[in-house]
Amino acid sequence: MANPRVVRAEAIELRQDGPLVEEVDPISTGAPGWISLFDLFRVGIGPSSSHTVGPMIAAGRFVASLPATGAIAAIRVELFGSLALTGKGHGTDIAVILGLLGETPDGVDPDAVPALVAAVAARRRVALPNGREAAFDPATDIRFTRALLPQHPNALRFTAETAAGPVAETFYSVGGGFVITAAEDDMPGAAMAPDPAPYPFATSRALLERAAAAELTIAALQRANERTRRTEAEISAGIARLWAVMQACIARGLREGGELPGGLRVRRRAPALHARLQEGAARNSLDVLQGMDWVNLFALAVNEENAAGGRVVTAPTNGAAGIIPAVLMYYQRFVTGASAEGIETFFLTAAAIGSLIKRNASISGAEVGCQGEVGSACAMAAAGLAAALGGSNAQVENAAEIGLEHNLGLTCDPIGGLVQIPCIERNALASVKAINAARLALHGDGTHFVSLDQVILTMRDTGRDMLSKYKETSEGGLAVNAIEC
Repeated sequence: MANPRVVRAEAIELRQDGPLVEEVDPISTGAPGWISLFDLFRVGIGPSSSHTVGPMIAAGRFVASLPATGAIAAIRVELFGSLALTGKGHGTDIAVILGLLGETPDGVDPDAVPALVAAVAARRRVALPNGREAAFDPATDIRFTRALLPQHPNALRFTAETAAGPVAETFYSVGGGFVITAAEDDMPGAAMAPDPAPYPFATSRALLERAAAAELTIAALQRANERTRRTEAEISAGIARLWAVMQACIARGLREGGELPGGLRVRRRAPALHARLQEGAARNSLDVLQGMDWVNLFALAVNEENAAGGRVVTAPTNGAAGIIPAVLMYYQRFVTGASAEGIETFFLTAAAIGSLIKRNASISGAEVGCQGEVGSACAMAAAGLAAALGGSNAQVENAAEIGLEHNLGLTCDPIGGLVQIPCIERNALASVKAINAARLALHGDGTHFVSLDQVILTMRDTGRDMLSKYKETSEGGLAVNAIEC
């Protein structure tokens, strides 16, 4: 009997306008500088940081760059590579519309999105933020082109017909909501700044050496760098807001039932699992692995919300958004002596580790596969937890290394181009793995054979060698093998 819950990747409609290029090698190497916690962790909406959040930001940047005066007759958008191959499932077309309307990932009301998009489609016009309008029919003016542009697999090009002639700009969504133009470097200026930060670092070795020389923890070192942009109070308030959004996402995920959008008919599991765990707690039943069930629950709740287009925090991406919140909830609920200070230590440490991966490899599933998303989040969560539990800098680096090493080679092959299967369960499993990595590291003295730098390099090289069909294109792996039978 056919399984109605599974669809073939071929159902995605694409225009065959060019070859799918295998060799794309935009991955950068680290240079002195640093990346802020508040660039890695961003409030946005699901289901994807690179396919939803990034394109929305790009559309907003394009509109802001248009001439301030004169009519804008029409706007067209072309999506390339992975944005075309899985753009429908990731809501890239919806994100583009929202960005043209002036909506932002952290400001848009997820519940208002359907009405906003429907209004543009019905009128075949888009109201730009500066009071002007332009002809724009999403059905014909958003074009999906499978060919890859040379700089990154996630590319989109905007063209506006202005009174002075056509204006065009190409953007690349490089993962985690980071967006660059064709003329910019791999790292946006706002993300990796040559700020006069006291402790810039490009490698984990440099991070450990600088921290040792200054007699600082990794979290304290990252915080010192953050103070070049924000006051102490602003740093704490910013972290508190991120944690509040994560907790609200979990709470909503525990309440909302039914099926996820997209056609796979995937049912939300978090509410039912939550009810069962609460029943077990009421009976005071003994289960030594119940803590793991709760961690799974927290991750499922976040990623089901993400798949439904809810509000999440990129951590460092939407596809891996459930891991850090789940491990943080584990820390808060199951660790004796957990504190607000420990949560800040977790975030700051995770940001330092995430910045190393972002700068020396990639956090983009379209670039290196899911090892760059779930693997990075697992490493960040493991390091953050180890730090919050009082681990030394060497133990923290070891925890991150374990978390990333044991996700090497992880492919990104979402069924139907949706951030649902295997993405949701993958977050739950990686959350438990992160906790285990932290515990393994804390049982040692920080000495280990393979360094985090070597694992990041290996992840980068593995991503380069990985075929494009396993990198968020839905052209290989589960996306084509999980077929009706």
